[in-house]
Amino acid sequence: MLTPPRTVVRREAGLYALERALQRRGFRQVAGADEAGRGACAGPLVAAAAILPEGRRGEIDGLADSKLLTPASRERVHDEVVARALAYAVVVIPADEVDARGLHVCNLAAMRRALASLRTRPDYVLTDGFGVDGLDVPGLAVWKGDRVAACVAAASVLAKVTRDRIMVELDGTFPGYGFAEHKGYITPEHTAALRERGPCAEHRFSYVNVAAVSGRGDAPPRARRPMGARPDEPMERSRASGGTVGVALGEQPRPPAPVGEDVVMEGGVR
Repeated sequence: MLTPPRTVVRREAGLYALERALQRRGFRQVAGADEAGRGACAGPLVAAAAILPEGRRGEIDGLADSKLLTPASRERVHDEVVARALAYAVVVIPADEVDARGLHVCNLAAMRRALASLRTRPDYVLTDGFGVDGLDVPGLAVWKGDRVAACVAAASVLAKVTRDRIMVELDGTFPGYGFAEHKGYITPEHTAALRERGPCAEHRFSYVNVAAVSGRGDAPPRARRPMGARPDEPMERSRASGGTVGVALGEQPRPPAPVGEDVVMEGGVR
């Protein structure tokens, strides 16, 4: 039996080249999946999946990795993706579920649920960075997929804009933390607010910086989240802490990012 020739897709070929190559091989509906909020220590984890149409209709002006777009550009591209996509889905995982199940488990489960919720069944799946098991279609984990594949970039914009909107709403419910500005990522202002006020119900108590100011730092991760706290009040803290970076236990900490730098806060470049 003859094997088909190997397809080489070069990074410089553009954002749509990988999907076009898969479509030429018979995978007509290519879905992309991505998430937003892994590095945040407050607020939900949000995952999204999207299938863009073939041809010119699927080419969205300004589409790129969400971390490289301005907030205004993300909003515009988000609306274009919603209007043009053959199918899209967004899944929101609340902070308490991230604490209970763990960040990585929730990340994979959220992408899996988003892909399973698409009203059009994909023929092939591209994911950003992490392979997702449990799918009944072939797939590929692509390093920095939101800069390589249009469908993954579209999913990243859907996830990021959805999460940013949620954080702006939470800023009204939990004033004083600056959620509308830093979106739950660790900035000097967020760190200062945590030290002064202690964590609120939307913080992730399995993250070392939140656990440190919660007064429950020695308890197992799943026991750190206080039960029955009023959602509009910060949690009472019993001791202050130094400037710990907001990462889940077991992951390597990264330096805190400057205020307002969405690119830096999600691991991108300026």
